[in-house]
Amino acid sequence: MEFKDYYQILGVPREATADEIKKAFRKLARKYHPDVSKEADAEARMKELNEANAVLSDPEKRAAYDQLGRGYQPGQDFRPPPDWDAGFEFSGHGFSPGEAADFSDFFAELFGRTGSPHGFAAGQRTHFHARGEDHHAKVLLDIEDSFAGATRQISLRAPKTDDHGRVTLETRTLNVRIPQGVHAGQVIRLAGQGAPGSGGAPAGDLMLEVRFKPHPRFRAHGRDLHLTLPVAPWEAALGAVVAVDLPSGSVKVRIPEGAQSGRQLRVRGKGIPGAPPGDLLLDILVVLSPADTAKARALYEEMARELAFDPRRQGKE
Repeated sequence: MEFKDYYQILGVPREATADEIKKAFRKLARKYHPDVSKEADAEARMKELNEANAVLSDPEKRAAYDQLGRGYQPGQDFRPPPDWDAGFEFSGHGFSPGEAADFSDFFAELFGRTGSPHGFAAGQRTHFHARGEDHHAKVLLDIEDSFAGATRQISLRAPKTDDHGRVTLETRTLNVRIPQGVHAGQVIRLAGQGAPGSGGAPAGDLMLEVRFKPHPRFRAHGRDLHLTLPVAPWEAALGAVVAVDLPSGSVKVRIPEGAQSGRQLRVRGKGIPGAPPGDLLLDILVVLSPADTAKARALYEEMARELAFDPRRQGKE
């Protein structure tokens, strides 16, 4: 997928004000609108202009795009990093996946996926007496937080247009209670932390969508916890009972005799807490001891002589 430079498409600098972006779009729209334009590529150009304007005329999308696209050139191969939008606070109005399909794959990848900031349903618009709009943000937590619960300080960035029409980011910090058993995709609601209401109506809520940071050992899928379990060759061949450290204590696991790399063991109820809790899924990885001493080398040489084992013939007999 190619990176799209929306500023270049509209012919404005990155520091352009909201008014300058509006004027540039209107000028180009008059030139390329298919109903009046005689340009051969008018329809394609108009679609491209509409897409660029949809992003740059919206302070939230523009702020996220600026953060993500820093350092990329037009046409450069591009893949957004995982959870690139974590920590941005969005107001809720945006494009559904279906609406985003009218634009390029680049746009849909950033703003049109269900579960992304702009996949949420729109909140209420502000009228004379109306509840404030719900805001939402994606936050990254440690897997360990889901086992005991925690209180974490979370910083969120929200775009603001200054007096000159330029978009800046404001940061606010909240102390958030993380409930035990929280899992990826779950939403934590903070009442009254969204947009203020009008006419004395209450403020909206802030919806925090949970994602987990990459962990050196564990991978979470729903409430299930996956772990690669290294075992020694003799543990795999003879069977063994080994201790597996978890974010909350440890659990003893029986390795069956003759276990091979790739075999998966399931320990029920030892995943992320909940009702019911998830399971712990262990992928066995047999790790060879190095032949880095005379004794170790002699043992391997004895095995080579006595066992007459040829792994390349397995399954051929």
